[in-house]
Amino acid sequence: METNVQRIKHDIEKLAQFTATPGKGVTRFSYTLEDRAARSYIKEQMQQAELAIFEDAAGTVIGRRPGEVEGPAVLVGSHFDSVKHGGAFDGTAGVVVALEIARVLKEENITTRYPIEVIAMVEEEGGRFGGGLLASQAMAGMVTEEMLTESYDAQGVSLAKAMVDFGLNPDIKAAQRRPEELKAFFELHVEQGIILESEGIDLGLVQAIVGMREYEVEITGRPDHAGTTPMNLRADALIAASQVVQQVRQIALDVGGGAVGTVGRLEVLPGAGNIVPGQVRFSVDLRSHEQTALDSLAAKLKKAVQAACKPEGLTYAITDKMNVEPVSLPSHLRDLIAKEAKDRGISTRTMVSGAGHDTQVMATLTDAALIFVPSKDGRSHCPEEWTAYADLKKGADVLLGAVVTMANQISNDI
Repeated sequence: METNVQRIKHDIEKLAQFTATPGKGVTRFSYTLEDRAARSYIKEQMQQAELAIFEDAAGTVIGRRPGEVEGPAVLVGSHFDSVKHGGAFDGTAGVVVALEIARVLKEENITTRYPIEVIAMVEEEGGRFGGGLLASQAMAGMVTEEMLTESYDAQGVSLAKAMVDFGLNPDIKAAQRRPEELKAFFELHVEQGIILESEGIDLGLVQAIVGMREYEVEITGRPDHAGTTPMNLRADALIAASQVVQQVRQIALDVGGGAVGTVGRLEVLPGAGNIVPGQVRFSVDLRSHEQTALDSLAAKLKKAVQAACKPEGLTYAITDKMNVEPVSLPSHLRDLIAKEAKDRGISTRTMVSGAGHDTQVMATLTDAALIFVPSKDGRSHCPEEWTAYADLKKGADVLLGAVVTMANQISNDI
């Protein structure tokens, strides 16, 4: 069996049209008009593939293909939200490939022993509300009502209100899945790096995914007149914030082992040129594939904030926005995918993912696998993001075979 590359191309290009920023990449935040248009298209494709369609309480779109028995389902998919001014392939490619797998199975009139579910997840990027991985964490029972009511977008709309206004069930616990319902989870994603392209390898088999800690740091001083307030009497929040921002880089270098730290968003208030900054809010993203290193990064960040604020008499708050532990993915699914690739003459290599993915959360529920296809020049999270459709088809063909094999295996006997 093979997937149809023209249909994959059409889906990618069609979904790219559902953006709030035409001509400036894809901006598709969760629970927006662009989200609604994209999910409508996804549902249309699911319907044509004769899937039973439903949405869970988080807004994940699920299309179920029944098996010969009502046993645990094999899940395949990714997310369809985006970052601001992102690309057309991040997340979307995995959803499109899952849709294509369902179409091929319908056309070939193939019935698997166990059900297959096509999964299109929301709010993986955290582009609107911060954090991220919402849909998979909801499935894993990790989302609380407090998380929904205490997360806000740039307009001050809470995550809970946005979901209700979008027409979703406010009971987030209803999205939780039981491990016994699931047989495996497969996700295809663009690499977002340059390894596969530079080495001429067709497919990356991910063996581990980094853990992530995302924080919002808020430093509070006192706003004063920029011309009449002496330097030694100021409580300038930006002075301390700038010290911490610079320290984030050094903290990651000191921890080493591939650890990274990023400040990607900074807001200075009141935000006028003639007022001493009274408050600064900024994000800090910390990542490592080692748990001890991740803990060290977090501890050093908190120490740096305290050290910067104390001499200036400033107060601060550090809010956890996301806490996802590093995960090692099971080797037997990688072996299954590697065999399928070898049978098709497709080259592979094992990799560690430096980006977070829904797979690492789903791995807390069931056996999970993540495969990468090459990214041109390693670009991602930008309008220039690109993966050749021929490369995407190779990943789709391998995933098709792996999903069908897993859906036909009796119990979990590998």
